[in-house]
Amino acid sequence: MSAPFDRLDPPAARPVPPGEFPFWDEALAMVNRDLAATLPEREPLRLLAHRSWGEGEGEGEGEGEGEGDGGREDVTVALADGEWHGNPLRPESAQSLALALAAVVDAAQETVTERLWQAWPPCVEHDLGMHPRAEQGRLFWWCAGGRTRSGAGHLSAAVGELDGLARSRRPGGKRRRRG
Repeated sequence: MSAPFDRLDPPAARPVPPGEFPFWDEALAMVNRDLAATLPEREPLRLLAHRSWGEGEGEGEGEGEGEGDGGREDVTVALADGEWHGNPLRPESAQSLALALAAVVDAAQETVTERLWQAWPPCVEHDLGMHPRAEQGRLFWWCAGGRTRSGAGHLSAAVGELDGLARSRRPGGKRRRRG
């Protein structure tokens, strides 16, 4: 018996076809608009499904996890080349767009940040990585830059709407200094 962390090779992944998880598809489309606005050289993120690394795998233990029955699948948010990082999307997050968006944003940010080794998405004003924050019933990208003594940062744009911001950054992430 080997524990999941003892494996050298991750389970084979399959692309998740459009329509299999409609709320995740819609959430990923919103996130991909932000990816295109901030990293235009990158191809869109995608959903990949792979056999779960759950306990008892391959030994016929657990419900739906034995060899030969197809086993349970986990879905992750991956780069176009199939690389991903972090936890899979929780199945209950596929039940509504609000839950799906929160889950997909977290997974996408984890994958992009860890696989590309850069903060994402960057705030065009402060060049800091932003984080998702729920406000007024929507999910926004929030930046800690420009904090006041009260600790407030600023909301940059709703998730999926970063393309509406004027890009003040040069390719490569460096700002020009005028002297």
